[in-house]
Amino acid sequence: MSEVKFTKLLDYDAIKQQFGDEDDQSKQSTASTQINGFDPEQRLFADSTEEKKKPSLTGSRLRSYAFAVLTRKEYAKAELIEKLCLYAEDRNEVLELVDELSRENYQSDQRVAETMLSSQKRKGKGPNQIKMKLKSKKIDTALIAEELKETDWVQQAYELKVKKYGVEVSRDPKIKAKQIRFLMYRGFEMDAIIKAINCKLDDE
Repeated sequence: MSEVKFTKLLDYDAIKQQFGDEDDQSKQSTASTQINGFDPEQRLFADSTEEKKKPSLTGSRLRSYAFAVLTRKEYAKAELIEKLCLYAEDRNEVLELVDELSRENYQSDQRVAETMLSSQKRKGKGPNQIKMKLKSKKIDTALIAEELKETDWVQQAYELKVKKYGVEVSRDPKIKAKQIRFLMYRGFEMDAIIKAINCKLDDE
């Protein structure tokens, strides 16, 4: 094949110009979409996000959902507000609804506090832990102040100590320190802890 024929078959300048033009057109097209503020890929992603958006409840639908929630378990007032706001359209409507439910006694921080007190005592938790739990749910500890005061926390701490370490009253400072740390972690106050770890069977 002659050099002349080969040159006619492959025109490098034409090929380069052709591909260069296409590349330039692609860049111009991309630049145009950015300038106009429209990106098809972003639009598709946004549409997908919007499709997953939860429905906004109002009126009777919001009220029905609130009752459904309360039939499953007791909620503190602050908890219920935040839960309903996840699905409600208007936070102010939620606040009004929860206030109404509280007035009608469908929702009660008092009941939640009393239930929590009983539950935490069964789990071997002291008053400090219980108060922290109430605070985390934005419940006023004054609601169960009387119950906290009437509880024999020394007896509660002693039973927990016996379950963990036995009835023997240790004289070893290291063992006593370990028992103190254990009961403090459980939320008992120091006065009750000292009495509990030094309590003998004859003292009961």
